Order: sequence, then structure tokens, then C-alpha cells
Amino acid sequence: MQKVLCIHPDDDMLVALSDLAAGEVVNWEGESILISSAVKTKHKLARRAFAAGEILRLYGVPVGKATVDIRRGEAVTTDNLHHYAAEVELEPQAPYTWTPPDVDRFEGATFPGVVRADGRVGTANYWLVFPLVFCENRNVEHLRNALEAPLGYTRNDLASFTLSLLGEDMEAPKPVVRPFPNLDGVRIITHNGGCGGTRADARSLCRILSAYADHPNVAGITVFSLGCQNAQIAMFKDALAKQNPNFDKPCLIYEQQQWDSEDAMMKAVLTDTLAQLKEANKVVRQPVPLSHLKIGVKCGGSDGFSGISANPAMGLVSDMVVAVGGSSILAEFPELCGVEANLIERCENDDDKRRFLGLMRDFEARAEAVGTHFADNPSPGNIRDGLITDAMKSAGAAKKGGTSPIVSVLDYGEQSPKPGLSLLCTPGGDVESVTGIVASGANVVLFSTGLGTPTGNPIVPVLKISSNTRVAKKLSDLIDYDCGPVIDGTPLPEVANGLFDMVVATAGGQYTAKADRLQQYDFIFWKRDISL
Repeated sequence: MQKVLCIHPDDDMLVALSDLAAGEVVNWEGESILISSAVKTKHKLARRAFAAGEILRLYGVPVGKATVDIRRGEAVTTDNLHHYAAEVELEPQAPYTWTPPDVDRFEGATFPGVVRADGRVGTANYWLVFPLVFCENRNVEHLRNALEAPLGYTRNDLASFTLSLLGEDMEAPKPVVRPFPNLDGVRIITHNGGCGGTRADARSLCRILSAYADHPNVAGITVFSLGCQNAQIAMFKDALAKQNPNFDKPCLIYEQQQWDSEDAMMKAVLTDTLAQLKEANKVVRQPVPLSHLKIGVKCGGSDGFSGISANPAMGLVSDMVVAVGGSSILAEFPELCGVEANLIERCENDDDKRRFLGLMRDFEARAEAVGTHFADNPSPGNIRDGLITDAMKSAGAAKKGGTSPIVSVLDYGEQSPKPGLSLLCTPGGDVESVTGIVASGANVVLFSTGLGTPTGNPIVPVLKISSNTRVAKKLSDLIDYDCGPVIDGTPLPEVANGLFDMVVATAGGQYTAKADRLQQYDFIFWKRDISL
């Protein structure tokens, strides 16, 4: 078994594929290196000796500066390497050239999509319920309890387990035959916003909620308001009109302070919503071309293998989606620090180059203003598993975006104006980022992880992609697809083709993401404060 890997020929470090003991000799393409200090699996070792102050490369780009002398064969850690990313300036460049992957096998292929009246295509058919202010979270939950179980959209295996622990001679609730087979579920959003904070926060919340309401996976909405909060009904309606001036979905809004009793309001809400569910059930999936795929790519709980297996596989899937006429969204700007030059080179127009660099610098400046830095992005879990600098993490994270040209650069929640790859400004935080990716229109999210995460979304399936087989087996109830075979030598295209097939099956409703099976419906909107 190969013990080390070189990701790029220009790299100054090798990746340990297994634990290496001091005194061992490892070989890479005729190069023998004596291990001078123990190196853990997924961590890096120096290919040569480095003096303090020298720049080290990984993935072919600078990822750190030596803080002390580093011996050949020594483990590269936070004790001897600090984050470094080269400054980037806009300069005239030759047009970017791209060779798309071969997608001949998908010619004429379709998936069963949910086609809305305006022609947009969803991958699910949900009724969405949310509050404009956190004070109404309880009423949202009450409505969910009144609808989900009676309509067959929920399961609670722990309830049956509770009865068994009590030793009671009671039958577990019998499964309900779903009366609305074409409606995939009633999904809810709860949050801690809408009041307090700033008016800008309230506007941001309304903007994201309006994007969710307008998403093609949503058939209609039930909205709760208290009445006195910052996020007023008028503010939400204004955001909805800006999101889509032709919005024509059912929109049921209830303001509690206008009612004489909560009971009367909730019975009206339930009656009205149930009537609309009957209408939403009339939508039937129909075959649509793969060009209606719009994926988002995200990583979280990353490890030292993420940038070698899962992220490149997702990147190839992204390229395949673009090649069949679809769209892809690459987010997490703090995790693009150090690869700006490559991304700028791939932008089709100069305005997007300037906007990308401007958004990156603004984000960085906001961080520095409160005493932090992009360098603080790697989490303790990232560092423990070999991602010791932000530039190192970013170089691997950017692989999710493949190699296709960049057709647009978007701020948080903005919609992509055309097919192709878009860059989306989000923080690196898992749920904030996925929330923004969905608001920008993604109808399937691919989420790579080396350590494991349950992250999901209320209205869009989130596929969890493992970087290594160990976590895929250990957390099999969370992980949808294993890219670990890449580490063991399986060709990347073979693994990526399997993942692409899962994306198509998910979009067509033939595969249910593990997050949806676990009812993991996460939502946190970015308040534009500092979240790396």
C-alpha cells in the first residue's frame, strides 16, 4: 500500500495516507524520504528542508509560511507553519479555455421534475411554513404537529422505543397512508430573527425568506407574524415582490395581534392551509432535461482527504452539470482565500473579476475590524485532521467548483442569471452557507465531509459525501455517498459518475437524502456579522 501521496507536482509537502513513525523511510516516485518526526494519517510532511520564512505549497499554490526551520521528512503542523496567501491584483489575462467532460451518455436523459407554472423546475414539492419573528416559532411548531403526523410526513422511531422501555402494553402508532401522494411534505422554518438586532438584519431575513418562498421546490407558504416586530409583513411582501414581481403562489399570512384568540387563529390557519395542500397535491412530476439541475457544492467537517477525494469528485460532478446545460454554485468565501488568482482567471467577464475580489476584500476587512482574520477559519476538527492553515483548507475546498468558467459572482441570496458556475459570497459556517446556497436557487446540495455532519435543509435535499470510507461506515445513517475509494486508487471519474447518478436520482425523487430521512431541516440566515 502506498503510504504517501503528492497532490501536485509543484508541492512542497506529501500527504500521509497512514500513520508514519519517526525513522521510517517512505518513497514517492523514486524519491526516498526519512521520516524525522511522527506524522499522523491525513497530515503533511516536508519533501525538503525549509528555513523559517520560506513559503510552502500544496495543491500547487502557496498555503503557508514556515515559522521555524523545518527538517526534510518532518510533520508540518501549526507549530511550524502559519497561514499565508499571496496578494492578488487584477491584471490583463488571456481568455480562459475549458475542455468540458464527456457527457455523451446523458444525451436525451431526463429526470422527473416538479414543473411550476412559470416553467421553473423543482426537485421536490413542499408546502412551507415560517414565522417573520421568533415569537411565532411555537405556533409554527403547533401547525407542524397538526399536519405532519396526521398526513404521514413524519416518523418517530424513538416513540416506539419509549413504549418498549416503559414496558407498557401499548401499540405504537400505525403508519398513516398519505392522503396527498404528490406533496412531498410540509416543511417548517424556525429562527431567532425578526426582532431585536438591526433593521438590516430584518431586511436580510425577509430577503432570504422570500427566496425560499419563491423557490421552485415550494408550492405555497403559510406565514406567521406577531405584529410589532421589525420584520413587518409589508417588509416581507416588498422583498417578495423584488424577488419575483410575478410571484403567484398561494401565500397565507396571519398576524396574531389582529386576532382575539390564538385558538381561533390556529384553527383558521389549519383550515386554510389544508385546503391549499389539496391544490398543491395536483402537481405531478414530469420528465425534464438534465439542464434543469442546479446544484450547490459545500464542505464541512473537512479533513486532510477532503481536497483529494470528495471535493475533486464533486468538482467533476459540477463540471458535468455545467456541461449538460445546468448550473452550479460554489460558496464559502473564507475558504477561497489563497486561490483567488485561479478563480479570477476563470471569470468570463471583468465585472465579475472585480466584484469577486471586492467581496473577498470587504469580507476580510470586516473580519479584521473585529480582531479576526480568514486565517482563523480552520476549526479544531479541521486542524486535528490535517488542515492546518486557511489557505491549505481553501486550496482543497476550491476543488468542489471543478474547472468550468465562472459565469457570475453573487452576493448572499442573489439568483444566478444564467446557467454555468457561479461564485456565491457566504461564510464558511455550514448552515449559514447552505441556507444561502438554497436561497440562490440550488435544487440539490452536495456537501462533502471528512469528519461527518447531519446538516440538512428544509426545502432542498442535501447529499452528504464522505472523503474517507471510515466515516462513511461509522456514520452510515448520515452519509449518502463514499468517495473514500479514490484514496485507495479507484479512478476519480468512476467515483464522480456514481455521484452524478445519485444527484439525478435525488432530483427525480427516486433517492431520499439521509438528512431528509432524519428530518434534519436546518436554517440559519447570515446577519452579515462576522462568521467565518
